[in-house]
Amino acid sequence: AGPAAGGEDAALVERLRQLLGGPGTAAAPAGAPLQLIQASVGTAVHMVPVGEVVYFEAADKYVRVLTAEREYLIRMSLRELLPQLDTQRFWQVHRGTIVRADAIAQALRDEAGRVQLTLHQRPERLAVSRIYAPRFKGM
Repeated sequence: AGPAAGGEDAALVERLRQLLGGPGTAAAPAGAPLQLIQASVGTAVHMVPVGEVVYFEAADKYVRVLTAEREYLIRMSLRELLPQLDTQRFWQVHRGTIVRADAIAQALRDEAGRVQLTLHQRPERLAVSRIYAPRFKGM
């Protein structure tokens, strides 16, 4: 790589330092909401801004991290992840699902009273368990 590549690398390292230096890394102090998810894909580690996450879904010993375009896996349980998220921004809607509130397009209630969410950036519908359904009564 030539000198230009070195400058780009330095800028990238500085940007990562800014992102990782603030609250929200895996070692964030208690009470500081997570800002960046470090997700391994093969031998690479992707830095995924939490604001790009549409929803999180439990998958065995992992959590699926779904953005508008991609899916990542992180080696962490939903129970470990939940306290690190901003609860005003991310809502648990099911035992195994946490959704970014502003990613919800609509809450649909069927004849049996079950609630499903449609999302702005993802095609799937998310089931809302009865315990979390009252959150959507006014919607």
